[in-house]
Amino acid sequence: MGVEFSMNQALDLWRNTLIDSVRADGPDLSARQMAILLIIYGETPPHTVRGLAAQLNISKPAVTRALDTMGRLDFTRRKRDETDRRNVLVQRTVKGAVFLSEFSDLIRARAVAL
Repeated sequence: MGVEFSMNQALDLWRNTLIDSVRADGPDLSARQMAILLIIYGETPPHTVRGLAAQLNISKPAVTRALDTMGRLDFTRRKRDETDRRNVLVQRTVKGAVFLSEFSDLIRARAVAL
């Protein structure tokens, strides 16, 4: 299902969705945090700090800081990989799934209004 938006429509959709998200008084994620969250929930696991850093072309400490915030929100959790103790696996949580479900509802509602 392809949807065509003009540049202004696409930016309006993004702007209005972000405004709705801020008004909802929920967690205020940065673009980096949201990108990491979308990868974790949108792509097949397992996910590692190293893999997320490589995929986004950012440092491992930057991923770790983002995961620290999302861990405090209970959107993700980290666990040491038992098969390779050097790796840290990043896991999904129910609360993170609910957050993204609600965020996608905001996007869909705004897209219908275009």
